Amino acid sequence: MLTQAPRGTRDVLPTESYRWQYLEARMRTAAAEAGFREVRTPVFEHTELFARGVGDTTDIVQKEMYTFKDKGDRSITLKPEGTAGAVRAFLESNLYAEPLPCKMYYLSAPIFRYEAPQAGRLREHHQFGMECFGAKDATADAELILLAYRLLSGLGVSNLSVNINSIGCPNCRPKYNDALRAYLREHLDDLCEDCKNRYERNPLRVLDCKQAKCQAVVVQAPILLDYLCDECREHFVELQSCLQAMNIPYQVNHKIVRGLDYYTKTVFELITKTENGNLTVCGGGRYDHLVEQLGGPDIPAVGFGMGLERVLVLLDGEGVVIPKPELYDVFVTYMGEHRLDAFRLVQSLREAGLKADMDHCSRSLKAQFKYANKTGSPVTATIGDEEAASGTVKLRNMTSREEVTVPVAEAAETIRNMLK
Repeated sequence: MLTQAPRGTRDVLPTESYRWQYLEARMRTAAAEAGFREVRTPVFEHTELFARGVGDTTDIVQKEMYTFKDKGDRSITLKPEGTAGAVRAFLESNLYAEPLPCKMYYLSAPIFRYEAPQAGRLREHHQFGMECFGAKDATADAELILLAYRLLSGLGVSNLSVNINSIGCPNCRPKYNDALRAYLREHLDDLCEDCKNRYERNPLRVLDCKQAKCQAVVVQAPILLDYLCDECREHFVELQSCLQAMNIPYQVNHKIVRGLDYYTKTVFELITKTENGNLTVCGGGRYDHLVEQLGGPDIPAVGFGMGLERVLVLLDGEGVVIPKPELYDVFVTYMGEHRLDAFRLVQSLREAGLKADMDHCSRSLKAQFKYANKTGSPVTATIGDEEAASGTVKLRNMTSREEVTVPVAEAAETIRNMLK
């Protein structure tokens, strides 16, 4: 157990971290183009934040949170999602007093949920999330959907479709809840135990249940879109107009309610078809009352979350090859007595902006070349007796095997030309 990672977690090894860095760079670029700035929140928060924000009737709060008491007897929870922490930071730092909207994103944020591990969704996984505070128009919803769609398409994820729905607001949802309860009352015996409990407290959660018998029951359930108030209906129409204007393929899916209680009006998912069926790669929506619910002013907001592990799994399935950077530009080899000369050369090459290294294991010169070849270094720089005496270095192109001897002062520029 000592040398085995806990179930539902995995290491990102040096041989694959470049894939993450590539993905993160693309996500940062997409966020910057739309004016989103990074926020970094703690890995853990007070448990009450998630109980009040996410909702105590959700599976996340009831079953999946990693909660413990700290040494001060305070209830602490490893964050099971990113939005609540972003709202807390927004409030604590009084960002609502600055010009709105406030656009922020978080990247590679660790998310913890105690659930059965699956492809692209581990007990500790990492999210790219975007949150926009203070924008009430549907153009803000469409902006996020479009940003996520373009990002995933640009990375190479194919067969993408956007599924959207509106789950109303506190003005119109109670009427729908009454209609849904009336329908479910006739089918209580067919529901799972969890949904029997949800029936009274939050019947909307029944629509999100993944158990087959509950899914069969809700097939004929009332449709929430039929109960929207004028404001919610107009917002949903505007959202569709924005997506149509940008030629984004979408479909209205009245079964989407998302697994968090804070959503209002728009909810959406980006889904891709795989050989194992449909897979949700991004999900989000509008949460116009969460800021107020957590003690702040009445400020609308909208956001989404996207799992990095899941995106990487999809890219692998699509056969997308992420470019692997060279580990070194140049590897310095040396005769045993010239180790200090090699060390100086490595440092000067690094100061010139080149990726350089040398042998630190007292290998023979032949073994150094063999190691340099294994690292894939395109150029080697060798210091032997003649080079040390004349203040030069011998550079070799490891592909063409061409060699050239130049003064040490000219080594960096010559290597750059060789790399071109």
